[in-house]
Amino acid sequence: MKRASDLLVEALENEGVEYIFGVPGEENLDFLDSLKDSKIKLILTRHEQGAGFMAATYGRLTGKTGVCLATLGPGATNLVTCAAYAQLGGMPMCMITGQKPINKSKQGRFQIIDVVEMMKPITKFTKQIVNGNTIPSIIRDSFRISQEERPGAIHIELPEDIAAEEVNAPIVPVHRIFRPNAGDISINEAVDKIMNAKMPLILIGAGANRQRISDSLLKFVNDTGIPFFSTQMGKGVVDDSHEHNLGTSALSAGDYLHCAIDRADVIINIGHDVIEKPPFFMEHGGKEVIHINFFKAALDSIYFPQIEIIGDIATSIDKIGERTKKHPNWDFDYCYRVKDKIQNNIAEAIALVQPDDKPTPQTLVNVLQEIMPKDGMISLDNGVYKIWFARNYNAHQSNTLLLDNALASMGAGLPAGMMSALMYPEKKVVAVCGDGGFMMNSQEMETAVRLGLNITVLVLRDNAYGMIKWKQHDAGFSDFGLDYGNPDFVKYAESYGANGFRVNTLKELKPCLDSTINTKGVNLIEINIDYDENKLVLIEEFRSIQCDIF
Repeated sequence: MKRASDLLVEALENEGVEYIFGVPGEENLDFLDSLKDSKIKLILTRHEQGAGFMAATYGRLTGKTGVCLATLGPGATNLVTCAAYAQLGGMPMCMITGQKPINKSKQGRFQIIDVVEMMKPITKFTKQIVNGNTIPSIIRDSFRISQEERPGAIHIELPEDIAAEEVNAPIVPVHRIFRPNAGDISINEAVDKIMNAKMPLILIGAGANRQRISDSLLKFVNDTGIPFFSTQMGKGVVDDSHEHNLGTSALSAGDYLHCAIDRADVIINIGHDVIEKPPFFMEHGGKEVIHINFFKAALDSIYFPQIEIIGDIATSIDKIGERTKKHPNWDFDYCYRVKDKIQNNIAEAIALVQPDDKPTPQTLVNVLQEIMPKDGMISLDNGVYKIWFARNYNAHQSNTLLLDNALASMGAGLPAGMMSALMYPEKKVVAVCGDGGFMMNSQEMETAVRLGLNITVLVLRDNAYGMIKWKQHDAGFSDFGLDYGNPDFVKYAESYGANGFRVNTLKELKPCLDSTINTKGVNLIEINIDYDENKLVLIEEFRSIQCDIF
């Protein structure tokens, strides 16, 4: 016989869990004691959000379920944002929360809310354990649900009296699951549509960000020569520096890339996820779309594909690739003229900034592109700078530019970068945060220092919620309600035992970045950023684009 909490740890070990991130409470004490002798490593964070974002990022990077821990009541409610982050972002994550005894209570309803009901709308699975012997089957089933397409969040509640129960149930073994493949009829229909097109384009979405899909897609692009573009969360699936890459749809409309998208007659949409902002808009009687995904399309007024290829994406691409050859009727000349315009536009924006000027988001992206190795990892918080990274930065591998274009929550950039540094200590890792987003989980700097992580944290200082300011200006509202003060971020970093630096001009940026990414430990750089060009470019230039001039 053993405690139910011991059995839960065994079940988690059976699933291959490496880490549990969290902030335990008194309702978790049996589980905490069971973890003491486990091969699972407990990572104590300073807030439940830090734990949840790290667990979700683990799921994103590995495809396995990341695990986080919290107590009842306020601990569980602090995981709500993380649950939505993982659920919308397609990241497998398990939240384990404690609860007061359910068989006998001496504290009334102190701290008690119905966490299971709270989690239902934002998870794939949520359940309270009421019998310790059911733990192996519950964990096996919930982890399978979390990882199967489309991945997402699950929640398990373990009351403290159930955790202390004596149990003797066996562990349920893990077995591999094979996905179904699309049938030949739909494959042949897609091939006919592609071969009869004049200007087909490939779109790579968030759901294509899987290793097997990356390999199949690269072969398909190389064999057919069809140009591709990506959504923000599809970046790097095929190397962004590939000759056939046109760019990233960082905006739903109003950028040069959309000139090529609008002219295409067939779009091969691979891994489309309706959670992301639309990378293009469909109109009846316009371009035709082939939807290739693990599941059927979610139809709405701007997305109604004419052909759906449902099944394992990598296998579908392989089958289509075997039957699709380069066609003499395809004409991609216009696409590559648009690509040239995008590259010239990026270069012109960088050239406008003088060495003694403040860095702009575009110049920051350019410097990081120069100094980061191809396998280096950049995690982004949420702010207007994310558009420039999505648009201008070349990600050479999957998940080397970690951004969230689903929930788009502030506060995730630092924990996501920390998870990357924890998993890949040999890689260069940079977290880019606005001053607003950084301060939402800045306490995790202590966690990063305690764990001995090698990470450079960039805090872009403009003393305001910059993206909302841009939107406010764009909508014609007066400047109001979005400015705030900040600490001295250099001293703030040093107070945690990290190294702190400050950059005020462009000429200071590259030497400082080059030094910090090659210095072990936690390094923070406060960058006084110039966002003024956002108003000029994002509002004025992009809205006056004339596609017929290319």
